[in-house]
Amino acid sequence: MKYLQNFTCKVLQRRYLFQPRLSTLYYSTAKDADTKVQLAAGYQPKQVEQAYWERDKEQANLPQAGNRCKRGPYRMLLPPPNVTGNLHLGHALTATVQDVIARQRRQLGYEVDWVPGTDHAGIATQVVVERTLATAGGKTRHDIGREAFLEEVWKWKAAKGAGIVQDLRLLGCSLNWSREYFTMDEQQANAVNVAFERLFDEGLIQRRNSIVNWSTTLQSAISDIEVEVLDIKEPTTVSVPGYKHKILFGRIFEFAYTVVDGETLPDGSVEEIVVSTTRPETILGDVAVAVHPLDPRYSKYRNMEAVQLKHPFRNDTIPLVFDLAVDRDFGTGAVKITPAHDKFDFELAARHQLQPRQVFTKDGLILDTFDGFEGKLRFEVREMIVQRLDRMGLLRQVRPHAMQLPICSRSKDVIEYMIWPQWFLNCKEMAQNALSELHSGRLQIVPSNFEVEWDRWLEEGRDWCISRQLWWGHQVPAYQFTDAQGNAHWVAAASEQEARRKAVQLLGGGSQEELSLVRDPDVLDTWFSSALLPFSAAGWPNESYKEKYPLDIMQTGHDILFFWVARMMMMGLKLTGEAPFNKVLLNGIVCDAHGRKMSKSLGNIVAPQQVVQGASMDVSRKIPFCLSLTFSLQSIIEGLEQSLAAGVINEAEMEISYRSMSKMFPKGIQECGTDALRFTLLSHNIKNHFINFDVSACHTNKLFINKIWQAMRFTLGAAERLNISLHQFETLDGVNLGTWDRWIIGRLGETLAICSDSYNNYNFHMATAALKHFFYQNLCDTYLETTKTEINHRTPTGYIHVGTLTACLSWGLQALAPFTPFVASELLQHVPLNMEVKLSQYADSKLVAEINDVVGICQSVRQLKSMHKVSKRHEPKLTLFATNAESEQVLARHLQQIQLLSRCERVDLDMLIENSKHAKKLNLFSTAGALCSFGLSMNEDFGMTLAERDNLVQSNIKRLKRLATELQKYRMRLDNEAFQLMADKKTREHFEKRVKELEAEMKSLMPETA
Repeated sequence: MKYLQNFTCKVLQRRYLFQPRLSTLYYSTAKDADTKVQLAAGYQPKQVEQAYWERDKEQANLPQAGNRCKRGPYRMLLPPPNVTGNLHLGHALTATVQDVIARQRRQLGYEVDWVPGTDHAGIATQVVVERTLATAGGKTRHDIGREAFLEEVWKWKAAKGAGIVQDLRLLGCSLNWSREYFTMDEQQANAVNVAFERLFDEGLIQRRNSIVNWSTTLQSAISDIEVEVLDIKEPTTVSVPGYKHKILFGRIFEFAYTVVDGETLPDGSVEEIVVSTTRPETILGDVAVAVHPLDPRYSKYRNMEAVQLKHPFRNDTIPLVFDLAVDRDFGTGAVKITPAHDKFDFELAARHQLQPRQVFTKDGLILDTFDGFEGKLRFEVREMIVQRLDRMGLLRQVRPHAMQLPICSRSKDVIEYMIWPQWFLNCKEMAQNALSELHSGRLQIVPSNFEVEWDRWLEEGRDWCISRQLWWGHQVPAYQFTDAQGNAHWVAAASEQEARRKAVQLLGGGSQEELSLVRDPDVLDTWFSSALLPFSAAGWPNESYKEKYPLDIMQTGHDILFFWVARMMMMGLKLTGEAPFNKVLLNGIVCDAHGRKMSKSLGNIVAPQQVVQGASMDVSRKIPFCLSLTFSLQSIIEGLEQSLAAGVINEAEMEISYRSMSKMFPKGIQECGTDALRFTLLSHNIKNHFINFDVSACHTNKLFINKIWQAMRFTLGAAERLNISLHQFETLDGVNLGTWDRWIIGRLGETLAICSDSYNNYNFHMATAALKHFFYQNLCDTYLETTKTEINHRTPTGYIHVGTLTACLSWGLQALAPFTPFVASELLQHVPLNMEVKLSQYADSKLVAEINDVVGICQSVRQLKSMHKVSKRHEPKLTLFATNAESEQVLARHLQQIQLLSRCERVDLDMLIENSKHAKKLNLFSTAGALCSFGLSMNEDFGMTLAERDNLVQSNIKRLKRLATELQKYRMRLDNEAFQLMADKKTREHFEKRVKELEAEMKSLMPETA
């Protein structure tokens, strides 16, 4: 006993580097545990997370920020999710990535300032509230007026807007909530007004008529990112808002324009040019027909002074023009030009100085100027036009045609291109400045392949349409007034009073009171306010913003690289003179398990909390939770009903979602917990273009976390058995560790090195894979099993094993903590956090290879036992047949561990010779690589039929053939002169070694297959 005490003093040194906070154990799942081991019998995510939030009130969660060194601030900004709904998996991925970065940086000693906020989401919010108004009272926003409607939006925001913040908290995001903003709050509104005014005064913002994406349902321009493209391969009917029946798309129409003063052809017909179009309803606005100047079909017209074509529905003519941009392979090679309703036509018309002619109203109706069609819906007129052309003898052909139909993502309306007065921001110079940040190396984009996208978007430097015809959003701070000559002018100002002062100054004097000002009713594009966030959230235009600007990294989805990231760069450089960040990390788009993008139209959207809490097809069951929040094991149907009531989805989308979810999860979704969700999300390479999320993988990771939980329970139980506390372990320095102890510490060191490298390169999937392999395969399934005998017998080695387990759990959990903060905080209470381990001393590649061989042998034994249903009642005894003396020495060092890992009653070691004393007693025989073959002998309860024996022989024959094929390949390479000349020494030695291993393995199989 005295020897034992003296020995353990080397492991249990009494001076503490870390005093454990025993008070934190009060808020623990230990309340439900037995008295010996202060930990619940199994991992229960709900209880673990509740305990985490209780500890969080006292800032008692572990691990806490590193205090050994102060590395200064580290600033990040969470991309603001829309206030309209709950967190989706795309948000969850981005938030988890940033939280992992934040937690890891805190461990390194940085003072992380991670700013949260929500976006007012102009179009999305207005659509949701309008839908709610229609459902509740059958009213539109126009019925109640702008002021009353905005009051309804603010009410809706107050009632529903907290959901997204609640979801972020539940996800465990360690945000700086004291700096939380809303993009319509007073600070943000002031920043938006100041930014607009400065850019306007500099001449960069101007108002003009231009073509935009127009939603006739929303009656507003929308950005490109809010346009979805529907691929149509063949004639297809599509539901369009405002129509009682579906509209047929996927056809191309060919009709004739007759040439004015053209030739009369031999058959008596007049000369004509046949054009192709997918939109016959826009013929009313045609101003020209265009052909390619090198198209031989129209070369006769090149030398004519002017060619005029008779318009079929207007009493006028239109010109034939030649333009290099015309696609000769489209239809007949002749295309109608409607600049008021087509982007290509708009640009072509500008080159040829053709005046646009508008056909539709903002509601999608035909203008009154077109007799016979006025006031009718655009797609109803399509059929009328086609019929009229047919009657006029001008319709030549209607045939199927593949096309891409632009759809408004919010209203599901077919986009109409319209010329409308809008505010545009000149981005040419700003775009060049943003480009130079990348080209100079000051800006890094990860992954680097998106640098091409950065260049592609910014090189053109197109003007940005920043106005929207909505009511919800930042109203454009621009005022119109008229001078004495009746000319209209605009001024930009944060207030009407300031606008009057500017207007009088512009007019050269006069009375401010007599001046009539009208503020533009439009609002600014949501992306305009979002582009200011890196500095507006820091307090800009107040000079104090410089204390919190710029950011250290900008992390978001690659789909908004241009719409948000590039615009932040442009605005930051322009308005502050400094780049808002120098590094951009982009993650992929989260799809379902089948690789389909999650969308309402497919009904495959899975909410994070459905994965965390579980979701059934039954009625909901409420469970109280802390932080005034609610955990709800919610039925899928109830969740859909709540989204319908909130206006987030409509009835058709609800039906689609329910059918899809019922098919995907007929038995519901199992509770996985937040840690499993976070770990699963980061188990994918976030830099991939698409990330296929599988709910079943989440449940697998929940089981993985339970494996760690059980390892901690085992270690606590072992300490109890040895009458010690894990918090007494301070160092492994100077302790004579055994072979397997050194091996597992070496595995720990390699895992931590991989994690560190993965953080630096943002390869989080490599860190999660390394941690999973370490905890699962190395620690729990291998090392822990080898410690049981010594611990149970309370030997001195048993104490070392417990100390080694403690070091592995402590450092392993700290590495795991950024990914799984809830369970890590719970388990880290039970181990010291600063246990000294000199990891570099345990890097031993030879030992790793040796242990891998031994573990491989044990796996082969277990596989053979499983194949033949050998259980403990058969009392299996294992005999190892070493292939040579060196192999025998290696195996002899690990017999005790092999017995434990192979789960056999006894292990014997013999040489592989014909007259081995053990060979005749074997019931089963197989090979386990180059080191050895092995056999199993069982008691009388085990019986093998002749057929089973024959199957075993046949299996070994198949294996022998496979080994012979592999051996032939290696020998052929070695016999190749070119290989001998070109291969380096290390490669040749590897091939020679592999040949010897294969020969030895085949030799061990041959007696059994004879």
